[in-house]
Amino acid sequence: MGSKEERERISNRIIENCGEELKVKVQERRNPRLVIHTIPEEVTMENATNVILQQTSDTQLDEGDLQDKCIYRTKRNLRNLVIEVIPHARKLIMNTRIKIEWVICKAADYIQISRCFKCSRYNHRFADCRGEETCPPCTGKHKLGECTSSQNDYKYINCMTYNKYNPRKTICINHSSLDKQCASLQAQLKKHEQNTN
Repeated sequence: MGSKEERERISNRIIENCGEELKVKVQERRNPRLVIHTIPEEVTMENATNVILQQTSDTQLDEGDLQDKCIYRTKRNLRNLVIEVIPHARKLIMNTRIKIEWVICKAADYIQISRCFKCSRYNHRFADCRGEETCPPCTGKHKLGECTSSQNDYKYINCMTYNKYNPRKTICINHSSLDKQCASLQAQLKKHEQNTN
């Protein structure tokens, strides 16, 4: 994404040349989200923002600087809080220890790439899927529970699609969709980062 001036110049050219035929909408960057790990049981969605603001008064955070999004439990039954913050607040929170009740909590960037359980492709969910059923390990037209492929037969649909549109810069396709080192997943994470303030 170019500079603000460049975006405005392009928008103005489209308006001049196309008038009422096209509507210009400049995509805004999203605010960063952070996850605060291991929050105490006393913290709820109703009081999370106030607790953080009261106990981190030395960081000069204001009420509009953060907004709580959700609380979730990990497999180890620990509670984590996801908050959305403005860029300035992100820097303040990442450079300090968050005190919540009597616990010092760590904060980290929260990046979640959605992947459909039906077709295994990115950026949509099962309920919105218009694609075909695709097995995550082998790309067959069956459900994961019906897969009989061995690890040697793994192919990942998103990496195959990437190679189709980038024939000069192909990536490895022989892995499961659950592989955290997947090149197409890393590309999605980079794209997410570029679209975040």
